[in-house]
Formats: sequence, C-alpha cells, structure tokens
Amino acid sequence: MYRDLTQGNVTKTLLLFSLPMIAGNLLQQCYNIADTLVVGQFLGSNALAAVGSAYTLMTFLTSVLLGLSMGAGALFSIYQGQGDRDRLGRAVSNAFFLIFLITLALNACVYLWTDPILTFLQVPGDVYPLMRDYVVVIFAGLFATFLYNFFACLLRAIGNSAVPLAFLAVSALLNIALDLFFVLVIPWGVAGAALATVLSQYVAGVGIALYTWRKCPQLRPARNQLRPQGKMLREICSLSLLTCVQQSIMNFGILLVQGLVNSFGPVIMAAFAAAVKIDSFAYMPVQDFGNAFSTFVAQNYGAGRKDRIRSGIRRAVLLAFGFCAVVSTAVILFAKPLMLLFVQPQETEILAEGVWYLQVVAAFYWGIGLLFLLYGYYRAVKRPGMSVVLTVISLGTRVALAYLLSGPVGVTGIWAAIPIGWVLADLTGVGYYIFLQRRAAAKAR
Repeated sequence: MYRDLTQGNVTKTLLLFSLPMIAGNLLQQCYNIADTLVVGQFLGSNALAAVGSAYTLMTFLTSVLLGLSMGAGALFSIYQGQGDRDRLGRAVSNAFFLIFLITLALNACVYLWTDPILTFLQVPGDVYPLMRDYVVVIFAGLFATFLYNFFACLLRAIGNSAVPLAFLAVSALLNIALDLFFVLVIPWGVAGAALATVLSQYVAGVGIALYTWRKCPQLRPARNQLRPQGKMLREICSLSLLTCVQQSIMNFGILLVQGLVNSFGPVIMAAFAAAVKIDSFAYMPVQDFGNAFSTFVAQNYGAGRKDRIRSGIRRAVLLAFGFCAVVSTAVILFAKPLMLLFVQPQETEILAEGVWYLQVVAAFYWGIGLLFLLYGYYRAVKRPGMSVVLTVISLGTRVALAYLLSGPVGVTGIWAAIPIGWVLADLTGVGYYIFLQRRAAAKAR
C-alpha cells in the first residue's frame, strides 16, 4: 500500500505509515535475539558473550549501509513529494551503484582485518575463538543487508512500509527455525547460529529486490537514467554520506564502550550482551517512528507544506513520549524476567548486572525517543550535518564519561554515561530548532 504523506489527518497518517516499519524492525531485531536466546540457553555464557559482542560489531558495520540508504531515502522522499519521476529514477540508479561499491569495499576490509578488529575490541582469550567463528560467517551477510536496507528505504520513500515488513516476517521466522536446526540438530555451535542469520538475511534482501523490480516499474530507472551523474551523486552524497557518518559515529561510540565492557571480563560481557538486546528491542519502535517521521517531513518538505510539518512535530513528540513512558515502566518492572530469557537462573552475577543496567538506562528512554525525532527531522530538511553534531555530542559524552567513571565507579559509570549523552544532545537539538524558527520568523517580517 502506497501512502501520500502530504495529505490526510497527521496523527493517523504518521501511525499508519510507521506501524509496519516498527513491526518490521522489531522482526529484524529477532535475527540476533534468536541467536542470543539459543546460544545463551544451549551453549553457555562464553558463547553468549561472543555473540553479544559480535552483535555490537555488526551493528556498527551495518550502520554504514543503513545510513547511506536512509540518506538516499530522504532524497527519494523529497522527489516523491515534488512529483519529479525523472530525478527520482536518476537518484535510484546513482544511489544503488554508489552504495553497492561501498558494500564491496566494506566486506573486503572486514575479512582482511578480522583479527585486528577483535584485538581492538579487547576480546578475552576464552571468548576470542568463539567470537571469531561467529563473525567470519556473519560478515558474509553484509551484501544481503545492503539489498534489504536499500530497497526498504526506497519503498518507504514512496509511502510503502508494508512490503518490507512482509519480507522481514518470513525471514525472521526462517532465522528462528534455522537457529534451532543448526545449533541443536546439527551441532555447529556459534557458527551455525551465524549461518542461520546470514541465510535468512539473503531471503529478505534478494526477495525485496526482486519484488521492487517486478512490482514497481515506476521505480525502475530508464536506460538514460543509468549513467552516473556528478551533480546527482553530489546531492546523494550530501545527504547519504553525512547520514552514514551520523550512524557510524553513533555505533562506533557503542563499539568503543563495548571494548571497555569487554575489559571487565566474561560476566560483564554476558550481562551487557543480554541487557543490550532487551534495551534495543524496547526502544526500537521509537527509533523506527523517528525514521517514519523523517519520511513524513521529507515528503512535506518537498511539497512545501510547512504547516503540516509543524503539526507533525507536535503530534510526533506526544506519541513518542507516551510510548517511552509505557516501555520504561515495563522494562524497569520486568527487568529480571526479561534477563532470564537469555541466561540461566544460576548465573546470579550476570543476572544482577543486567538488571542494574536496564534499571539505569530504561528510566531515560524519553531522551533517546526525542533524539531519534531530531535525527529524522534534520535529515529530512536537508540538514544532516546537524544530525552528525547531535550524534557526536551524545556518543562523545557517553564514551568520555564511560572511560572517566568506570575507574572510580565501575560498570555503573558506563551505564550512567548513556542517558547523560542522550539528554545533552536533546538540549542541543531543540535549542537549534528554536533558533532556526526564530530566524525564519525574523526574515518573514
């Protein structure tokens, strides 16, 4: 179903467009959560630590491809709002080949530098071989990640958020079945869990690419649109590369924190691995709502509907804050039962550390909810540089405080640094928005 986001009731439009995106990315989280559940319950705490640490690494790598696709998607949305099919076709072809080449280069780099990367992450010796077995297989899924994210962003840009959900649903169910088969029936250990994820990712990536090609002829570039164009590539790069930088900085900061966590040993690694899965799953809907909000703003920005953008901002903030209040309460109240999904009851140290992490961070989900809306807004109005600034503030604070406080306070200092970074970035983003509005009002007088 294709939605024109420049028409209709603002709240209803935002919700109907965002709900399939939220459901889809919750399913996408099931890829690694399924690995973590199976590995944690059947292969032990060291395997859980390995898969959890690898998840942080893979999130960083895929954030490069996701950022490029999201930036290109913002441009696709603007052209869709303008009704400019010719420029949309040229943008699709140029963006596809640009991101494809970057994917090839990224894949080559991670295979060449696997061991230096794991050394940089300070992976303990008893976890190292398990993590290496896992990442050598999981790296093969990067091309599938590119295909899925590119075509999902393309379809969402023209108002279709349902089809990406359908492909992810099939893929997530397949991943769970293959996880159980490769780990329990064929005892391939952590490598089997990784293989299950990769095969499932290719089902989603290849499937959505074929669907878009066959069912959306209006998105197929014509022959005269296939030629690389310097001006178009510069426009794509101005949005995509900065969005990529924003996503990469965000996840590189998390990767640095992961390295610090790893230095505390396998117990803290395992606790962090399980708690981060719960954490990511809990605030993932508001992250996806921020991405849907970005598409809404971009289409209306292209159509010149400033009044509708202002209305959308008010409704989006209320919806995001309401959701965060509910989820924060649920995670704080049910932190221990949630942790028990990933670890055995006798692992008391892991349970205690994971519960404490969730209680510290979940109280401030409203901070990351607002931050995702700010990222989406600035990307949509062609100010992706501001998203980078907010990310640097958020992650810079997190990393600096984590390293500063982990000595005297221990791991609690690492956990506390996370929400402090969110709040500081929020204050900056809101302040800059107020400044822009006042400047625009002064020019209009």
